[in-house]
Amino acid sequence: MSDLQTNLVVIGGGPGGYTAAFRAADLIGGENVTLVESDPYLGGVCLNVGCIPSKALLHTAAILTEAKELEKHGVSFGKPEIDLDKLRAFKDSVVTRLNGGLSHLAKQRKIKVIQGYAKFTSDTSLHIEGKESLDLSFKQAIIAVGSRPVQLPFLPKDDRIIDSTGALTLPFIPKRMLILGGGIIGMEMACVYHGLGAQIDVVELMPSLLGGVDPEILKPFNKIIAGRYDNIMLETKVVRAEATEAGIEVYFEGKNAPEKPQVYDLVLSSVGRLPNGRLIDAEVAGVFVNERGFIPVDHQQRTNVAHIYAIGDVVGNPMLAHKAIIEGHLAGELAAGHNHSAEYTCIPSVAYTDPEVAWVGMSEQEAKEQGIDYGKGVFPWAASGRALGINRPEGLTKLIFDNATHTLLGGAVVGVGAGDIINQICLAVEMRCVAEDLIMTIPAHPTLSESVAQAAALYLGVSTDLYQPKK
Repeated sequence: MSDLQTNLVVIGGGPGGYTAAFRAADLIGGENVTLVESDPYLGGVCLNVGCIPSKALLHTAAILTEAKELEKHGVSFGKPEIDLDKLRAFKDSVVTRLNGGLSHLAKQRKIKVIQGYAKFTSDTSLHIEGKESLDLSFKQAIIAVGSRPVQLPFLPKDDRIIDSTGALTLPFIPKRMLILGGGIIGMEMACVYHGLGAQIDVVELMPSLLGGVDPEILKPFNKIIAGRYDNIMLETKVVRAEATEAGIEVYFEGKNAPEKPQVYDLVLSSVGRLPNGRLIDAEVAGVFVNERGFIPVDHQQRTNVAHIYAIGDVVGNPMLAHKAIIEGHLAGELAAGHNHSAEYTCIPSVAYTDPEVAWVGMSEQEAKEQGIDYGKGVFPWAASGRALGINRPEGLTKLIFDNATHTLLGGAVVGVGAGDIINQICLAVEMRCVAEDLIMTIPAHPTLSESVAQAAALYLGVSTDLYQPKK
């Protein structure tokens, strides 16, 4: 007989998991919901060792970089003194405050929160190993167990080789640092450590950084970071690394590989993440887990076992917290007896680098591949008074339209605050706005976000901000 019984159990307390538990509790009562989390605090990777602490550090790095740039304006602050203990404390205080808020929300809803590692023992039961061992029987379950960093087998075990979690602990400020992987996580951490004073090298196996991003949008980004980082080695890979007294000696192969091995004080391995689908014995419950560790679901987040749902990173790409939140909201309502579904066709992605890069919906390349008769409007921030005023004219706002209907299909932004601007484009794509809608929605001036309307005006050939010769 089980130690505990519950109507609904949510396995995993990250953004998707706690959202699912909270929404279900609002509908069926928290006393009918149990939330199991392996860590001492709710929030998952995103809050504790991911999105939130990284943004706190990126904020500090951005200020350091901006202060240095102000020398061009005649304002000099001198060399900054960095107290890593205080910087860690600031970062940790942000996390702690949000942790406390989630715990309070769970208590308000009377949700039972259990700390421990859960594994299925049948399609209606779990064994939980934590401070004490216990068995839990349930009627419905939501799997929200997330993902973990890929571990490269050829990298030696050494404190100077870290993953994204280790990078956020700020072990020290290296003189020379290698970023292994040019995706979002790697490039964000490059910004942090460069801002703190490290010399940065980046190695990426693919032909471009931030894989999948529109090349036109990447041009300003590449130009900025090329002037900041020592080496950006595209189409190159690390084949061996050795821990020595002098540092981590790294050997490269590929198009832009150095002739000799390079020595680094710190190496960040950020080559992707793996889903945790195989860590919970889901197969024992009859839940299908594919060869990569993902758990496939239908349009209502159901697995192949009707009363077991799955959400977030474990169900497939994109592995984004905001996708998990929406999926969790839906799964919580479905577990409470609601009968609806959602289509996730408009999920924005953001690299909180400097400059930021953000995109949503259909790209120009995708429009070409699908044979769509499309047009585009690209507004350069060099024509933006706001961008010039803050000395950040490198940005671009790009929109893709269906020529037959003028409907907005997607967009991308590079520049300061791109992660905020993209939400405006996301809403417009979701609402199926046409170019005229964007132009006739009056934006505040001068702002960076008015570049959306300006890009739409360029698409229609009615721009007054730039001269367009008549075709």
